Amino acid sequence: MESDCLTPEWSSQPCLMGIDEAGRGPVLGPMVYGCMYCPISYQSSLASLHFADSKTLKEEKREELYENLKLDKSLGWAVDVIDPRELSAKMLAKNKTNLNEISHNSAMGLIKRVLDMGVLLTEAYLDTVGDPEKYRIKLSERFPSIKFVVSKKADSLFPIVSGASIVAKVTRDRALREWLVEETGEDINRNFGSGYPGDPETKAWLVQHKHSVFGFPSLVRFSWGTCTTHLKGEVEVAWEADETEESGNGSSSKRQAKLSSFGFKTCDKRSEEIESSGKGRCKFFQARKIQQLTQF
Repeated sequence: MESDCLTPEWSSQPCLMGIDEAGRGPVLGPMVYGCMYCPISYQSSLASLHFADSKTLKEEKREELYENLKLDKSLGWAVDVIDPRELSAKMLAKNKTNLNEISHNSAMGLIKRVLDMGVLLTEAYLDTVGDPEKYRIKLSERFPSIKFVVSKKADSLFPIVSGASIVAKVTRDRALREWLVEETGEDINRNFGSGYPGDPETKAWLVQHKHSVFGFPSLVRFSWGTCTTHLKGEVEVAWEADETEESGNGSSSKRQAKLSSFGFKTCDKRSEEIESSGKGRCKFFQARKIQQLTQF
């Protein structure tokens, strides 16, 4: 999580905050949550800064506004960059965390970060994720001293959210441009288009960079349905899960967590336990839950 770091001189004054995200829908790259905050006394001046929903602005204008707001001593900002691997891991875990929950947690993390800096937040405006009233109640229960306004199209209605939208969008765009490709052995290009599943350039990039065993580079969100479609017909692997106790009689049984149906299995119980725990494995293989083969 990044921010302007310094506690502003006006932190003891009643302040308002806007929160918005960028990159919720794409199959590539991080999802970024951004916030902007300022004294309530400065609210009337926000209109003169020409903030708008970042999706309606050209890239050059977004970059200009972003640099301007960073120089404005009456504004503070922070971002939470959620790595595509983190998104996939949470959404594909045994105890899954859906995208709405991830979004809520990120927004609340930004609020807590600014509060912990000593900023007196009294109002917060957010673009809704899910049902607006349920989201507002959830936020109010967590932060009872703050008045929350949760609305659809908040980035178009409230300048403070428009500013947060610009912070999030510019941060995501820069993250994609500067993304450090870990798969150095692969011939990976950056012509992946917008990153949205419906973009023909993005579709072509996914096809070009699909690996029959490892799937896609770490830039890709494996939890997206688009990836499942692209990986049909590739090498399939079956995994043996840990022993789990059956409810009721206390006996244990093997439950196979079938990611696919090729049918590779380890040859003995000890090997299964080692592979299941991941102990001693290279981090690359642990992160991708790749099992060592002892039989074909």
